[in-house]
Amino acid sequence: MGIMACENEAPKKAAPSASSPPPAPPPVASASASSAPAPTAAEKKPSRPCPDKSSGVGTFEDPCKAKGKARIMDVTAGTKIGDKGPTFKIVNDTKQEILYGKIVVWFYDKKGKQIDATAGDKPRRRLTCAGNIFGGPVKPSEKIFMNFSCVKKEDVPAGFATIEGEIQTVGFTGDDGKVDTYWRNDDLAPEERPKGGVK
Repeated sequence: MGIMACENEAPKKAAPSASSPPPAPPPVASASASSAPAPTAAEKKPSRPCPDKSSGVGTFEDPCKAKGKARIMDVTAGTKIGDKGPTFKIVNDTKQEILYGKIVVWFYDKKGKQIDATAGDKPRRRLTCAGNIFGGPVKPSEKIFMNFSCVKKEDVPAGFATIEGEIQTVGFTGDDGKVDTYWRNDDLAPEERPKGGVK
């Protein structure tokens, strides 16, 4: 995925979320944008089928699992760092509405070498946000522009040339307007990741 300059469109405000991988179930982000509810033994069967090239139950704990380069959303990051950090362009490549997401972000220098983010008390190889991070549902084929609370201006390392991101997990909106079908591809989000990711 290539580098893009920040678009002129105003970024969609992201809901606050944790800067580290959330425990299962994901934590509540805020009163206006909470994470998906905890799965239970009595949880109803997901209303959406697993997307192509994935299989599973579709719950949070047993999502539709994909492998390799299978992606549900496309992520492109700008190189300009505003007060809220970098802006990401995200496109829903499916025919289903997406409400929940987990994004993973990496930084690379001019030679394409992965470099640590400067978040928190110690450097991190990648940054993650999870929950209702899109600030609302993302319609099929919709393109949005986002800043994320886990990728702040101060988190961006000096000497970076490229920022790349992947949507590792999504939650599709069910018939009741809540998240009820989950998809995940762990191959997209390793700790150590070459520039360009899985191809």
